[in-house]
This record gives sequence, C-alpha cells and structure tokens, in this order.
Amino acid sequence: MTLILVLGGLALLAIGGELLVRGAVGMSQVLRISPLLAGLTIVGFGTSTPELATSIQAAFAGAPGLALGNVIGSNIANILLILGVSAVILPLAIRREAFARDALALVVSTVLCIIAVMLGTIGAVAGLVLLAAMVGYVVWAYLSEREAGDPEGERHVAELADTMPRSHNGWILAAMIAAGLVAAIVGARLLVAGAVELASAAGLSEAVIGLTIVAIGTSLPELIACVIAVWRKHPEVALGNVVGSNIYNVLGILGITAIIHPLEVPAEIVHFDIWVLAGVTALLLVQLRSGWKITRWEGALLLAVFAGYTGFLLLR
Repeated sequence: MTLILVLGGLALLAIGGELLVRGAVGMSQVLRISPLLAGLTIVGFGTSTPELATSIQAAFAGAPGLALGNVIGSNIANILLILGVSAVILPLAIRREAFARDALALVVSTVLCIIAVMLGTIGAVAGLVLLAAMVGYVVWAYLSEREAGDPEGERHVAELADTMPRSHNGWILAAMIAAGLVAAIVGARLLVAGAVELASAAGLSEAVIGLTIVAIGTSLPELIACVIAVWRKHPEVALGNVVGSNIYNVLGILGITAIIHPLEVPAEIVHFDIWVLAGVTALLLVQLRSGWKITRWEGALLLAVFAGYTGFLLLR
C-alpha cells in the first residue's frame, strides 16, 4: 500500500505538472503574453509545481524534514543526476553572456538557502525575503533577455508550443490548467503520506526520504525534459532548465512554503546536506567556467558523486 501511494503520487505529480505547463503556455498564447515573460514565469513555476505541491503538503503534514529535504535534494539531483545524464549524452555548452547573470543568481539563491537553514526555523520573514529575491531575479532576467538577440525563454516556449495541440480554445486550456493543479495537489498528498509511512517502516528519517526518493521523484519531469532537449541537440535548453529550476526551488518554492507554514530544520540537513548543496553548486560553476561547457567525463563525475551521496544517505 505504501509503494502504491508513493508511485501513484509521483505519477499524478508528473501528469499534473505536464498539464499545467501545456495549458498555461497555450493560455499565454491566447492572451498574447510575451513568450519571454511566459518562459520566465509560467514555464519556470509550472515545471516546479511537483516540488511546490509536495513541500506545502509535507509542511502541513508536520514533516518539515520531508519539505526541506525535497527542495535541497531536488537541487542536488538536478545538478548531479540530471546534468550528469544530459552531459554524458551530449556536452552542455553555455552562453557566456548568460553565465554572469545566471551564475550570480544561482550563487545568491544558494547562499540565501544556507542562511535560512542556519536559522533553525524558516518562517514567514525568511520566506518573504526569498520570494522577494525571486521576483527580483525574474525582473532582472526579463530585462536582460529582452535586449538579447536570441532569448532562451522564447526558444523554450516555442519548443513547448510546437508539441501541443493546435487548438487555442480558452476553455480547454483552462480545463487543462485546473486538471493539472488538482492532479498535482492530490499527487503530492499521496506522495507525502506514502513517504512518511516508508520512512517509518524503513527506519529512515523523513529528511533522508525527502532528499532521496521524493527529491528524485519530483525532479523526474526536469530529467525527461532535459534528456529530450539534448537528444534534439539543444544542450543550452537542458542547462537552462536545471539552473532555472534550482533558483526557483530555493527562492520560490521554499519561500512560498515558509510563508504558508514555518519549517523546523532537521539537524542532519544543517550539519551535512546543505553543505553538499553548496559544494555541488560550486562544482557546477567550476565546470561551466572551464571551457564554458560540461564535457562527457565531467558528466560522469557528477553521476559518480550522486551515487556516492545517495548511498551515504541510505546508510547513515
């Protein structure tokens, strides 16, 4: 029964996130919203819907370790697992113009996450600071990308739009958005319930389950999207997905969750896992700066580190 809850929750989260993104992108076209603005907001928050729904449900269920472990674990999995797999398939290049902005935003979001975790309790004030930083990043990215000749946001939305039905019926798109939200909420509730039971049965902490099974599960949509992107020879889209997702997870997801419900930080996250996130973020920036791309052997290194980290979590 526990396994059914976990798998069913993950499936609903994946379906919900997909419906929400497709419906929202279609609605942005109907309403004639700028593709760039849609890419930075609708796509960014839409692909992070599984993490948001899961963290909020976990917070209300009295499982802060699960909620916080989901955010931190997802960011670690995004870098080590998703970029590792993507780079092994195809080396990931980065635009030098975007590196300064995105690298700075990634560093700032990680530092803010460390500060929030070290507080011991992440409350509404800390959540508001994170969310304000999120708004600032979106505005900054929008203004800088609008001046660029080939903005990533427009390319990303265009690719998504090409995979959607040609119908521009507003009611159908609204129904897709509503169905996506419902599926995400129900899926998160099932996943959290199953994860809490699994932690108890396996003798593991909720933080460990959040950092492993839940984090990897909620990151599956990004993994699939990135693999498809590199398979279609769009490595910059895959890299942009991960960097953007990590920024959204900390500033947006953690910020919103903390505003809605305070989070008590588990000791193991304070003493170890937050520093793993800092370390892998630094490793990513070093890899990107050396040669302006992540090579196949560097991708293999990321996967090796992920395997070691996951194994350590399950054995500690």
